[in-house]
Amino acid sequence: MKKKDTYDKLAEDITNLSQHWPAFEAVAFAFYDQEKVYLYRHPTFTEQVFPWNEQFLGDTIILFEDYPTAIACVEHYDTIEGLYSILAHELFHGFQYVKGEKRFPDEMLGVSYLLIEENVELRNQERFHLYQALVGTEEDRIKHLQNFVGLREKRKSLIGEYIQYETKLETVEGPAYYIELKTYAEKSSLPYEKVLEKYSGYLLNKEDASIHLRKSCCGSGLFLSLLLDELSPEWKESFFESNHTLYDLLKKHVGHEILQIEEVSISDETKTIVEMVKNSKEAKFKEFEAKKGYHLVLEGDMKSALIDPMNIVKSENKLLHKNFLKVKVNDKEYLFQQPVVAYTNENSRGISKLHVILDEKPVVKDGFLLLKDVGEFEGSFYQEDTVFHLKLDDVTKKF
Repeated sequence: MKKKDTYDKLAEDITNLSQHWPAFEAVAFAFYDQEKVYLYRHPTFTEQVFPWNEQFLGDTIILFEDYPTAIACVEHYDTIEGLYSILAHELFHGFQYVKGEKRFPDEMLGVSYLLIEENVELRNQERFHLYQALVGTEEDRIKHLQNFVGLREKRKSLIGEYIQYETKLETVEGPAYYIELKTYAEKSSLPYEKVLEKYSGYLLNKEDASIHLRKSCCGSGLFLSLLLDELSPEWKESFFESNHTLYDLLKKHVGHEILQIEEVSISDETKTIVEMVKNSKEAKFKEFEAKKGYHLVLEGDMKSALIDPMNIVKSENKLLHKNFLKVKVNDKEYLFQQPVVAYTNENSRGISKLHVILDEKPVVKDGFLLLKDVGEFEGSFYQEDTVFHLKLDDVTKKF
């Protein structure tokens, strides 16, 4: 079967998504590879197949010609069910856009999320009970849910506002993973139990849950959604008219008999996980620092102006921005389209030092440091061993 015939068939199947979510509305969508884009359901773009361009990167939702468009790279998937389910996932995010979803988390809370042993211990226990509440017997379900809620409420008392990051992320990503699982099961030859097992890794892998916080919240959001199907089959009907999180909706079914936790006993496994997470993060910084090139450190009063919160690694007061970082210096903005390490002040927006690695030796001309594709900086330039330094001038002190 030709590529386009395959994509046309999948495009027809999109109408089936309403069986998984009532009144589902599909926005525009596109399949693409390195050569071509195959576009469907777009209200203003008449050409359905056209050459690839840089707007089509990753599997995500974009505004293409000012209209929300779900995109999926066909080269990322070996199976039809994999491609179809990820498209359904992104189409759900388009549906959220249409419905005016506002329960998005503060991504800076995810960046600065606390790594403490008590939270890791309780969180892994919590996720076990969430899983068992779905796959265990109906008789044991309430007991597991009471344990789940008790553990989460204890964690709320430990980490405060950071719990909001988890509950809101579960709420916006969980239903998208729910649609993904349902459509994967629809296309796959695997029995449903095997599909559920495939997705359970998002929830049960303890090490991964601590290293990849965002992904792990997607997993708990998925299982909260599946549980709500069991507890309240009509929950999706009014989901977008509510301000409640998935966790809020679930708590209503638990009652007041929840697990009360006074002291937290830290297992050796948890201690090992916490140490592993710290080492994993530090390894990324060491890998950055070992890169070849011209190492440049900018020191002074800077603020982050644009970040990619899903691609940041934090260790103490250091943030590794893996893709890009835009900073503001003396009311002027500079975009670094490369990995950069920022040393933060008291808050994650204030920056005291930046470390970047250049392909070409820094150029100083007429008192300015010139960085290709970034801009020019004014300050005191000096070299220390193999590292170049620039102490930025504060122009406000000149007047």
